[in-house]
Amino acid sequence: MPTYAPHRLQEEKLAQLPLILREEEIDCWLVWVRETVQSPDPVLPLVLGADLVWPSALLFTPSGERVAIVGSFDADVVPSELYGRVIPYTEGIADHLRTELNRMNPKSIGINESRSDVGADGLTAGMKCLLEGMLAETPHAARLVSAEGAVGRLRGRKSPLEQARIREAVRITEQILDELDGFLCVGQTETAIQSFVHKRMAELGVGFAWQSASNPAVDAGPDKPFGHGRPSENRTKQGHLLHLDFGVQVDGYSADIQRMWFFGSEHEVPDEIAHAFVTVRDAIALAADFLRPGVRGCDVDAVARAHVVDQGYPPFAHALGHQIGRFAHDGGTLLGPPWERYGDAPNGVVEPGNVFTLELLVPTEHYGQVSLEEDVLVTKSGCTFLSHPQTALRCIVA
Repeated sequence: MPTYAPHRLQEEKLAQLPLILREEEIDCWLVWVRETVQSPDPVLPLVLGADLVWPSALLFTPSGERVAIVGSFDADVVPSELYGRVIPYTEGIADHLRTELNRMNPKSIGINESRSDVGADGLTAGMKCLLEGMLAETPHAARLVSAEGAVGRLRGRKSPLEQARIREAVRITEQILDELDGFLCVGQTETAIQSFVHKRMAELGVGFAWQSASNPAVDAGPDKPFGHGRPSENRTKQGHLLHLDFGVQVDGYSADIQRMWFFGSEHEVPDEIAHAFVTVRDAIALAADFLRPGVRGCDVDAVARAHVVDQGYPPFAHALGHQIGRFAHDGGTLLGPPWERYGDAPNGVVEPGNVFTLELLVPTEHYGQVSLEEDVLVTKSGCTFLSHPQTALRCIVA
C-alpha cells in the first residue's frame, strides 16, 4: 500500500459530512465520548483517529464547522488541520458545551444512538444521562435526535482511501484462499487448515476481520453445522465438501469471502452438489445485477431469495448481504429481509460507495451446506465485484 498523509482518511470522511448533515436535516452532530479505549464509539476513527480520556464533545455543522471540546491533557491529540477550534478544559466540560451550543443555536442535535444500526449506536446509556443532565436547563435538551441516518451514510459512503484499503484486504484474502489449492488434501483436520491460514496471515502482516478463533470458519463434510463457531478435529474426506469463511484486515479495513472445495475430480461432483452450487452462484449474480443506488436493501435480498425458492430450496435464514468496512459487519443499510431481528436496516437505501457482501447458503441432503460470499462496490449505475466470483467448485484431486 502507498504511504498517505497522517490524517488523509479523516480528511476524506469529514469532507463528506456537511452534505450528509444537510441531507439528514441535522443542524449539529455531537460525538459525545469518554475513555474511548474502554468504550469506543465506532465513528471516532473516521472523525478523529485518536482516543480521548476525559468527557469530550466533537461538534460538526452543515456549514463545515468543527469544534473539539476536550480535556486539557487530550488537547494535543486533536489535529489542528482537522478541527478549526480546540477548546481544552480542566475542571468540567458542561459550561463549554452549553456555550458552544448556545452560539450555534441548532434546531436539532444529532447523537449516536440507534435501535437498528450498531455502527451508529456508540453513545452509552451513562453518557446520554450525563449529557441530558448538563442540558436540562437549556432548550437544547429537547433538540436531541438520533444521528443514525447521518452516521450510516458517513460509514457507508466509502471514500477513495477506504475503497483502496478494502480492495487490498480483498486481494490478500483471495491470495491466501488461492494458496489453499496447493495445500489441501484428504485427511486434514479443520484446525490444521485454519493454522495454515493463520500462518500465512502472520507472514503477510495482516490482521483479522473478525475474531481469530472463527476466522477462517472451516467446515469439512456434511456433519458440521455452519455458523460462527470455531474449527474442530473433523477431517476432510474424499467425495466431501469443504467450506471456508475468511477475511483479513488491512490498515483497519476488512474483507469477507466464502469459498467451496470438493475432494474429487470435477467429473465426480454429485448432481445434488452441482445443483446447489449453481443455485447459490446464480442467486449472487442476479442480486448483483439488481444492486444499484436507490433500491432498498430488502428488495435486493428478495431477488436472491426468490431464485433460491424457485430452485426448490428453503429460504436462507440470514440476510443476503451486509456492509463491510472497518468491520466485517459495518452497519448501515442491510441487504436483508424485513425481519424483527434486523430492525429498520433492510429498509435503508443503497448508495454509491457502499461496499456489500453478497452471500447465501442452500442445504443438500447428503453433503452439507453449499455457501459462497463475494464483496462488491456500489457504483453510480450498478455494482462492481471487488472479489473474483467463484463460478465453479474448486476440486482437490488426490
